[in-house]
Amino acid sequence: MSRVGKMPISLPTGADVTISPEQIVVKGPLGSLSQALTGLVTIENTSGVLKFAAANDSREANAMSGTLRALVNNMVQGVTKGFEKKLNLVGVGYKAQAQGDKLNLSLGFSHPVVHQMPAGVKCETPTATEILIKGISRQQVGQVAAEVRAYRAPEPYKGKGVRYSDEVVTLKETKKK
Repeated sequence: MSRVGKMPISLPTGADVTISPEQIVVKGPLGSLSQALTGLVTIENTSGVLKFAAANDSREANAMSGTLRALVNNMVQGVTKGFEKKLNLVGVGYKAQAQGDKLNLSLGFSHPVVHQMPAGVKCETPTATEILIKGISRQQVGQVAAEVRAYRAPEPYKGKGVRYSDEVVTLKETKKK
């Protein structure tokens, strides 16, 4: 069986799990998330501890037990603590400004770039060159951060662009005559 799938998830205080045959719903202080279930994995909730097991000995059931356990663990963390990604803008004149559910970016183009935030994801700009993307769904937060980064990914010669705060950009040497 999957090593990840064998590890139980202990529910923190404030998190509530509802398991039905077709989906699992996790509710917490920050909101609620749901995940569709397949018949390949059995889930049992015993006094605040979730245990996952493959329904049969097939390879697919084994893989799904680990995958579903990881997804539910991210859901539990999301509804209790939440997730955030931090982006930095590197470049002269590059700046960001959050206005409600929109993120206005000046990235050296002839036009401003406006990114509409999806429901459940918020953005903040503590400074003009920092962007904080927050939400309860780890997948959504990561996807929005990747979309914002894709507007102007870091280039390899000067390092200008939008990068994750923990990203290391290796600079190339320019061509010599």
